[in-house]
Amino acid sequence: MPMSDTPGSRANLHQVTARNTDAYQVVTGFASAMPTLADVWDYLQAALDDVPALCAELADLRAELSATRLDRATLLAAARATLAAHHDGEADPLFYLRDELAARGQLPPGAGRPA
Repeated sequence: MPMSDTPGSRANLHQVTARNTDAYQVVTGFASAMPTLADVWDYLQAALDDVPALCAELADLRAELSATRLDRATLLAAARATLAAHHDGEADPLFYLRDELAARGQLPPGAGRPA
């Protein structure tokens, strides 16, 4: 999954990944130039190794949040349509909620269209 940015996000994952790669290369260079500090360089490289996994997890969470927001918006639209249909005196105002729940496979048994 690509690490794209979402509106309102404070972290640009592409920039974070690029800076992490640059930092890793710098630490690798220092490790070659100053092998006596091998423990320090190993520690820093291990810390930098965590960044790609964290970026991937953040990207997954962003996608999940986006899907949740869309899900909520869809349910809210169905609820509003139901209330408007009731207000307008439609014969079956619950149609909108039933339709949305049926599309999700969440319509309770016996909650079909009224007779």
